Amino acid sequence: MLLKNLSVIVLLCLGLVTSAYAQDSSSVYKALDSLKALKDDTLKVNLMAKRGRTFNRYFDSRNTDNLFYKEAIAIAEANRYYKALAEIYNEIGTSKRNRSLYILAADYHEKALQNAQLSKDDRLISFSYNNLGVDYRRLDKLDKAFDAHVNALIMAEKSNDIKNICVATNSIGNIHLSNKKYQEALRHFTKSLQLEEEAGNELGVAINLGNIGYAYQGLGRLDMAIEFFKRSLDANQKINSTTGISICYNCLGAVYQEKKDYNTAKSYLLKSLAVNSKVDDQIHVADNYLSIAKLLDEQGNQDSARIYFQKAIDMGRKWGFKSILVDAYKGMAHSLRESKAYDRSVSYMDSLIVYNDSIQMEKNELVASQSETRYNVNRKDNEIKTLHQAQDNEKLRVKRNLAVAISLGVILFMLIIGGFFYMRHRNLESNRQALQLELRSLRAQMNPHFIFNSLSSIHRYIWSNNQEEASDYLTKFSKLMRMILDNSQHAFIPLNKELESLRLYLDLEVLRCNNMFEYRIILSDNINEEEVMIPPMIIQPYVENAIWHGLVHRKMKGMLDIEVRLKGKVLECIVTDNGIGRKVAMEIKEKKNKTHNSMGMKVTEGRIALIRKINNTKDANVEITDLEDDKGQAEGTKVTIVLPAEFLF
Repeated sequence: MLLKNLSVIVLLCLGLVTSAYAQDSSSVYKALDSLKALKDDTLKVNLMAKRGRTFNRYFDSRNTDNLFYKEAIAIAEANRYYKALAEIYNEIGTSKRNRSLYILAADYHEKALQNAQLSKDDRLISFSYNNLGVDYRRLDKLDKAFDAHVNALIMAEKSNDIKNICVATNSIGNIHLSNKKYQEALRHFTKSLQLEEEAGNELGVAINLGNIGYAYQGLGRLDMAIEFFKRSLDANQKINSTTGISICYNCLGAVYQEKKDYNTAKSYLLKSLAVNSKVDDQIHVADNYLSIAKLLDEQGNQDSARIYFQKAIDMGRKWGFKSILVDAYKGMAHSLRESKAYDRSVSYMDSLIVYNDSIQMEKNELVASQSETRYNVNRKDNEIKTLHQAQDNEKLRVKRNLAVAISLGVILFMLIIGGFFYMRHRNLESNRQALQLELRSLRAQMNPHFIFNSLSSIHRYIWSNNQEEASDYLTKFSKLMRMILDNSQHAFIPLNKELESLRLYLDLEVLRCNNMFEYRIILSDNINEEEVMIPPMIIQPYVENAIWHGLVHRKMKGMLDIEVRLKGKVLECIVTDNGIGRKVAMEIKEKKNKTHNSMGMKVTEGRIALIRKINNTKDANVEITDLEDDKGQAEGTKVTIVLPAEFLF
């Protein structure tokens, strides 16, 4: 009874929704025409579906197809908007179900499910399965209903869709309840209750508490049933659900009647009747009359029982409550038989039989009507799909011809572009080879220049120091020469080899200058010096220049820093000294009448210019910065060598 009443509640709530628009013919067709004028198909489908919901009662009251839904479906089918189709078919199916057209409802919800699966939207798939499960329950196809709700539960759990998990779990519980599998029903209702409590859905909590009460009543555990019906009553009172309160009172009356506590049962049934005076749906009043009549009949008070049976019959006839009429006719016949009024009892039994036959006939006519409607709808859908298929085939043929023409054009274009790039590549390769030869020539000039300077240093060192130190110097020099000769065979060498030769060179210069300066080589953490490649002898000329034009003229001990950093695809080598600065060095040079220009730096600048050309990049240059203190006095020089980063792998 609780499940039946809850279904009525849902129908009542849907029926009470009022439209924001005046639902007359002029407003309907005016709205339809304005939407048809839209150019954006996606927007048109969404707005058509929205207006379909708004005007749904208008079309239902006239028992005609919803034109907004019909137009939206046609556009969505043509554009394969599967999600929109699933949502619209769900709306139509639910509308049919609310009018007890369960066969049509199932058909539309099956279509909704198919499109939801094509849209790959887990929430929509779960929602469609739940709708289909409810349809099957109304058609008493409990096996199919069970499968549908289980599938809904699987999809809802996959996407953590709490709402559909609750609906599926509760529905599975109701199916078990219908099959009198009370333990299974209890397990599912308990799980659904927990989820509703966690989600804070007070109405869901109230419904599940009542369902648990029904499961305990079925198990014969009447005290537990009473406990949960009372908890459901408290929950309904908290949210001020008059209908829910009435249902709980009625359930409590039924349980106390089963316990033979007739006074308490009557008290709750009368409370339910009092509450029902505030509820618009008269089925609850009729149901209360019927429950009171059954209680009085069981107590042996047939005269009073028949009064309430008759009230239930009168309301059933007035409002068309078929289930109430069946129970009331049956109850009245039993009461009269108990009072030995057999003729009148038979009369009511005859009315019951006639009414049952009438109901069955109506059901058969309804099934036939729905089946015919279903056939016509499916036939129209198939015609539309055939038309769309023909249109798709024509579009496909046009696209195929267009694709062939475009492919031929692209092939011709690619041949032209390919020929152009081949010629350009050949010219670039020729230029690259010429530049490589020029770079090798400059590198060959670099090595003799360095050797000449080093031999000059050894000459001066031998004449100014003892033989033992000269020998040590010469040993380091020979090792450095071997490294230079090895490295000069390659355009690029690993950074660790370049730094090793640079350290040897600096050690020699420190000895040669009598420890007039110190040096540091700083390597950033993101550099693997065995993988990063660098042109050989690219840093040394600037280091030499810093020593002999900056540091040796200092009165105090100098400091030379060499820092190597990797920034993305750029390698920076920074040589910083705290010497006398370029301006003072030039003045000293002029005083000594020296006109010699540094060959090493000129050659290196030429090498860097060629590297810039070969790599076709701006990331190859040298920047010299004069360092000054706050008073503008020279504090040294900083040379930044920027090169494109090369890697071994």
